[in-house]
Amino acid sequence: MHVVILCGGESPERDVSLASGRSVTQALLERGHEVVLVDPAAVVPVLAGPLRPGDTVEALGVAKAPPSLADQQQWRRRMYAALTGGPVLDHLRAAEVVFLALHGGWGEDGHVQALLEMAGIPFTGAGSAPCAAAWHKGRTQAVLAAAGLPVVERALWRPGIVDVPESVKRLLAAGPVVAKPAADGSRVSVHRVDSLPRLAQVAAEVHSGGVELMVEPFLPGREFTVAVLGDQVLPVVEIELTTPVFDYAAKYQPGATSEVCPARVPDDFASRLQESALHAHRALGFGSDSYSRTDFRCDADGEPMCIEVNALPGMTATSLLPLAASGAGWTYPDLVQRILDLAGS
Repeated sequence: MHVVILCGGESPERDVSLASGRSVTQALLERGHEVVLVDPAAVVPVLAGPLRPGDTVEALGVAKAPPSLADQQQWRRRMYAALTGGPVLDHLRAAEVVFLALHGGWGEDGHVQALLEMAGIPFTGAGSAPCAAAWHKGRTQAVLAAAGLPVVERALWRPGIVDVPESVKRLLAAGPVVAKPAADGSRVSVHRVDSLPRLAQVAAEVHSGGVELMVEPFLPGREFTVAVLGDQVLPVVEIELTTPVFDYAAKYQPGATSEVCPARVPDDFASRLQESALHAHRALGFGSDSYSRTDFRCDADGEPMCIEVNALPGMTATSLLPLAASGAGWTYPDLVQRILDLAGS
């Protein structure tokens, strides 16, 4: 097939996405596909291609910290222009399918999906509506709770617009909380907070970007993640942490965490997690042609709570979805091919 891969983009996950794009490119070349690799936010958006089977691309690592967003508005202007006209749009229209290796921001919140839908261009992953539903963590948890899935109490706060809400103060008075952007990915700016002064520091950090903050109780138990591809649920992955929270640095630095697949848990517990992940996948509107990854963390009693659902989980060498696929006996190129096949189902 002739495949265009979109990666990079304008979000804090830009570096992760560039690494994913290169990994996916190499896998598709090994599977016999022709590939054009595109970063629509770059000055020169076509990074490589057309590449043909036998060609290779170098892997790309992920830095310890997310990139500065000083150029985000410029990235967005370039990205919109590239996706709506010129040579990138020509490449997209010529593709048999577009492989979305974008993470975060416009690449995961439904913006890019909506543009491709309006242009009638087929792409991998969920459509714009499920992506938008999953992107905002507060709304996601409201949908999951309405569907009967276990979630924690949460409070939303937009620092700088209103004072600390009573709902946030009440959660903090009951014990440590986790404060994080309500709409973001790759655990960017995730903080464990145990006092109002510390919360004020976190709020000052996110206020500069006009970010809405979600505050929820800190869960001290084990952490798990479960991926769903189409109607197939993959083995449970446990994330064994050496830090209080699974943040960006821990997620993308080899050796920062221990990730075990299949997780060493009783079969009935693993089945509960898998059933919950499939339920969450469907409750948010993900269909049999898409994929997702649901994250869980256990409370003090060992009960798993749904934390969030990822519409375009990472595809780097250290990402959790490829690890789950390996637990199912798939190679990385197998996983990439299966995602491609879903787009044509």
